[in-house]
Formats: sequence, C-alpha cells, structure tokens
Amino acid sequence: MFEQESAQILAIRALAFLAADDDLLLPFLAQTGLDPEELRARAEDPHLLAAVVDFLLSEDSRVLAFAAEAGIRPEAVLALRAALPGGDAPHWT
Repeated sequence: MFEQESAQILAIRALAFLAADDDLLLPFLAQTGLDPEELRARAEDPHLLAAVVDFLLSEDSRVLAFAAEAGIRPEAVLALRAALPGGDAPHWT
C-alpha cells in the first residue's frame, strides 16, 4: 500500500511516462479534454494524477510498460490507484 506522498510521486512519474510518448499522451489528452498547457499546470493535482493512473489501467500493455520503466510490479499500479482520490470507491463490475 502506498502512502499519499509516495503515491503522488509515482503518479507524477506515470504522467512523465505518458508525456514521453505521443502514442499515449495524445489519446490521454483527447480522453480528458485537456490541452498540453493545462496538463502542465495541473501536473501535481491528485485528481489529475488519478486520471493518469486510470488511463494506464485501461490497457494491460500500458500497465506492463509503465511498471517495467518504473521498476515496480504491475500489481503496484493498482495499489497506486487505490492511494489516489477516488481509489477507495467500490468497483461494481
């Protein structure tokens, strides 16, 4: 389980991971409706960081790629999400 500060640091790394790859960044921007300038301005917003992790979690290949780059187990990405705003909400599926 992640503490709030370590979760935010890892989520910022996830944002940097997205930002480094246009094939990931552009769909994320389209999905959220953000532009690059607004993304930069909100980079430390915990709710935005939760959206970044949600985006990664939407495809296994994204989770695996980020986990490999970050040097963490893929399961840690789900634990990361649980530590961010809205992560404690029940899943109904």
